[in-house]
Amino acid sequence: MLRPMPGPVALIGAGEFLAPMAEFDRGLMEATGRSRPRVVILPTASAPDGESTFQTWAEMGVQHFVALGAEVEPVFVRTAAEGRDGAALQAIGEADIVYLSGGHPRHLLRVLRESPMGGAIRAANARGAVVAGCSAGAMAIVARSMDFRFLPKLRLPLPFPVRWPAGLALVDGVAVLPHYDAWPEPLSALVALQAPRGGVMLGIDEDTAAVGRNGTWQVHGRGRVTVWRGRHRERFRKGDAFRL
Repeated sequence: MLRPMPGPVALIGAGEFLAPMAEFDRGLMEATGRSRPRVVILPTASAPDGESTFQTWAEMGVQHFVALGAEVEPVFVRTAAEGRDGAALQAIGEADIVYLSGGHPRHLLRVLRESPMGGAIRAANARGAVVAGCSAGAMAIVARSMDFRFLPKLRLPLPFPVRWPAGLALVDGVAVLPHYDAWPEPLSALVALQAPRGGVMLGIDEDTAAVGRNGTWQVHGRGRVTVWRGRHRERFRKGDAFRL
């Protein structure tokens, strides 16, 4: 009996559910091989910003993918307790695309670790579903997330020291720095040079994505993907391919 091939993983720097990413998301849908793929939207990372923000991201995801011709279901998981809900886990298990939107990576990781939801996403990808993560979603589904310290009151992230908690590990040996083009390059380099030894950091610009399967990756969108391997830096643009 043939085992199913793991599905693609899409890492997006920013811009989920907005017009600049419509062409890319249409391509994700085509990659499923289904005329009307089932898309699950997980706005979990935005839950700490309040119910209004959480609901807004869910609604944006539904409207965006319905307009592209998908069958869409938002999964309202805010906490680890809600991540144990059988209906939520079933929706992930039946999805052709699981899309984790942005927000707070630390919160998202906690929910994925402390509930069966992380395992459900891994199982979906293992049977061939596309798993897409944007911003905090991208940070959570690779091998290492990033946990920044913040200046008190100002809530500004400090680029040193960075902690690297384990992520969902759908991609081995990789960390993601989203919104890469919004950072001054010296700060990006300071973060990249702290990455765990032997690993790779992907700096992904806004409205830009890297899609990978079996170690081969391709760039989509308007910006660049910057690949840091220790002190060595490479840049890739739309249509370029690279291996990890």
